Amino acid sequence: MKDYAETIGFLGQWGRFQQIVFFSLVATIMPNGFGAFTLVFLTDTPSHHCLVSGINLTEDWRKSVIPIREVDGKRELSRCSRYRLDVVRNLSAQGYIPGMDVNLTDLEEEGCVDGWSYSKDIYESTIVSEFDLVCSNQWKQPLTSTVFFVGVLLGSFFSGQLSDRYGRKPILFAALALQTVFTFAQVFSGSWIMFLIILFINGLGQMSNFVAALVLGSEVLTGKVRVLYSSLGTCLGFAIGYMILPLLAYFLRDWKSLSLALSLPCVAYIPFWWLMPESPRWLLSQGRVEEAEAIIRTAAKWNKVQAPRIIFEDCGTEKMQTHSKEHYNVFDLLRQSSIRATTLILCFVLFTMIVGYYSLSFNTAQLHENPYISCFISAVVEIPAYISSWLALLYLPRRLSVILTLVFGAVPLYLIQLVPDDLSNLSLALEMLGKYSITTGSSLMFAYTAELYPTVLRNTATGISNTVSRIGSCIAPLLLSLGMYYKYLPHIILGTLAVVAAFAALFLPESFKKPLPETIEQMHRRERMECPCLTRSMTPVPVVPLDSPL
Repeated sequence: MKDYAETIGFLGQWGRFQQIVFFSLVATIMPNGFGAFTLVFLTDTPSHHCLVSGINLTEDWRKSVIPIREVDGKRELSRCSRYRLDVVRNLSAQGYIPGMDVNLTDLEEEGCVDGWSYSKDIYESTIVSEFDLVCSNQWKQPLTSTVFFVGVLLGSFFSGQLSDRYGRKPILFAALALQTVFTFAQVFSGSWIMFLIILFINGLGQMSNFVAALVLGSEVLTGKVRVLYSSLGTCLGFAIGYMILPLLAYFLRDWKSLSLALSLPCVAYIPFWWLMPESPRWLLSQGRVEEAEAIIRTAAKWNKVQAPRIIFEDCGTEKMQTHSKEHYNVFDLLRQSSIRATTLILCFVLFTMIVGYYSLSFNTAQLHENPYISCFISAVVEIPAYISSWLALLYLPRRLSVILTLVFGAVPLYLIQLVPDDLSNLSLALEMLGKYSITTGSSLMFAYTAELYPTVLRNTATGISNTVSRIGSCIAPLLLSLGMYYKYLPHIILGTLAVVAAFAALFLPESFKKPLPETIEQMHRRERMECPCLTRSMTPVPVVPLDSPL
């Protein structure tokens, strides 16, 4: 019985067909780089103070009507209070001079009953200035980001199962359409609640297209090109979108203009529907052999090679058709002990990677006072990490690569607390090393996860593990806030999580230089170390011979 990759080997690995699929899918991932960090600019809080307008005050009183506060050793105007205007107006009319005739600390204060005045030095507007998410409403600002990531989490959960049921291609384009329409709709939000609802729906499509594109590329491409796409291709697509974001935000400093600009490019993906094929592997798993053969014959024409008269005659299609009527869901990931162990470990490792990635990304965003430069630096740092993950996927076993990135990510996070305060550059270098390692590991995990599961469960497993990892993005801001109790507490927690995850990864199966499993039975044949706590009640599972390696 021939392996799928061996069966379509006559196509080659890098013909015109594979090139179109590769670059088209990478392009569809770029909006994820936009969306993941757009809230850095949309929800940023400009400098602000109470609005004072339309009253007769002398110049001295106009400059003194806002109290001075000391924040982090710096004196600045109060953001949420002012001296009572009726009192100030009377004192101004009587000719009193503030600070000389009147002790300002004795004056009664009031809230910003007339609204706020926002600085436009950095932004023309954000949703914070649009909907006054400051002072008593300040809690709404972090909640906005949380609601978005909850949408991302739910989208990751459902998209995997929908993609396994209805196909990779429809879900990919449905997610892109969802992002495009609702990013555009944000511009017309008349209230914070309306913006929040639209943002939540936008989040549903945010990672859904990434998961679908990752799995589609992993199943269509083969050999080293598949590794290149799963590691470097997808992540560079994300990084390019990430780097474009601060450039657009720099020139479009109004939040509505930025949202509009980020939605319009997605319209360019409409022609991709006719360029991009459905996954032949998925079609075979559904028993749709004729459709799978039609795609491969089209690919042969594009690559200018001759296809055999019958392509999938001995590729195990009979076996796949036996399962074609069966529908698999998330419970199949937990039903059998070996798959359950793999799923639970992968979820924990991915959670650790993502909480580390977002925590360090948000923290390194404070590298520069200019938010546009901060965001760009944070994006550029990821490029060498993605290149490293690609090289590791080519030449190193998957399990070893994941363990090494976790360990090398944990060590600098522990060491950073030993650095003296006057060596800030060394602290910065250690933190960037930690982010480099964690980002490398995150990129590795996307490809590793897709390689471990059979076709009938691949997208569901990728979606579920991605969903669990999204919990990490939701709690990352809360984790960073623990720094108010002890400066290095977030680093210690992240380092400890990484060490525990590295130990757990020892019990994952190895997939290096092995064909993608087509059935659940083939997944059971993957070699692994036994974890007593997870496999104590394992029962024998019937298996079939694994296909020949690449």
